[in-house]
Amino acid sequence: MSLEPTTRGLTAVEGLRVGHHTDTRRPTGCTVILAPEGAVAGVDVRGASPGTRETELLSPLNAVEKVHAILLAGGSAFGLDAAGGVMRWLDERGIGVQVRRAFGTDAPAAPAVRVPIVPAAILYDLWVGDPTIRPDAAAGYAACEAATEEPPPQGNVGAGAGASVGKLFGIERAMKGGLGSAAVTVGGITVGALAAVNALGDIVDPATGAVVAGARTESGDALLGTMRALLAGELPGAPPVGSATTLGVVATDARLTKAEANKVAQMAQDGLARSINPAHTMTDGDVVFALATGTRAGPANVTLIGALAAEMLAEAVLRGVLAARGIDGAGMPTLPAVCDL
Repeated sequence: MSLEPTTRGLTAVEGLRVGHHTDTRRPTGCTVILAPEGAVAGVDVRGASPGTRETELLSPLNAVEKVHAILLAGGSAFGLDAAGGVMRWLDERGIGVQVRRAFGTDAPAAPAVRVPIVPAAILYDLWVGDPTIRPDAAAGYAACEAATEEPPPQGNVGAGAGASVGKLFGIERAMKGGLGSAAVTVGGITVGALAAVNALGDIVDPATGAVVAGARTESGDALLGTMRALLAGELPGAPPVGSATTLGVVATDARLTKAEANKVAQMAQDGLARSINPAHTMTDGDVVFALATGTRAGPANVTLIGALAAEMLAEAVLRGVLAARGIDGAGMPTLPAVCDL
């Protein structure tokens, strides 16, 4: 039994592969979580500025049971284009929901068509570098090509490449966010998480309550402590709508129904609330997906899985900022990382 988060991250869940595409022209990119055999999925949206695709399909009221990939991308709403590349990659390999075509009761059945199901969500990183450069279908395809069962790289990669945190007092006082992942095995069930951390608020270590990354003081060389500043009466200006967002994926090898997967996604959102302060704001589009590959037999304890998912998502958020590296270049804000302060 492993009670400490593993270094393998989300790929510790059997049946999943993770791939990143990081654009070298500016800090942006996308991350794909592949489930070639299909995975039952749910979703929970808490931020007020989400950008998503195919999330309504994940409602227990709707028909399709399994998805074949989840895409996370930078580039704001433009980044949703990357899902088309993921669909093309899956289509070329015959992966998708089988749909048999028929043209009337007397006509012979036409060949089956497989339609890949690829829910997606995006975060805002357009103020880092050239905003005309954003993830597209080619980027999504490249992320699929790079996907493996190896531990996913963390930090300035994929959907976390252009991420930033602590923006409530302006991007000039923010810090670099990133992508993190963690997993744990308890009682034979593995639960993993992956997060692209691009929050408006500060990042907090849940174990100590200490702020580890976020808004800086006016001098720029120390952490401000956003909530401490707010409580002391230091009021920020109005941030642009949709200028943040943390995206998460939690997964388990247990068997879940769609309703149970949605409950796990809901519980996992608590991991964001423990590690981001404030979370789920008007300018964040926080979205958490839950996947269940079902490779482990036996009944699933949804409460246990949801509790572990929240813990691992909080750990993934923390790892994302600890693995990040600062950026400072032409046409970009200076965003130091934790290691720089």
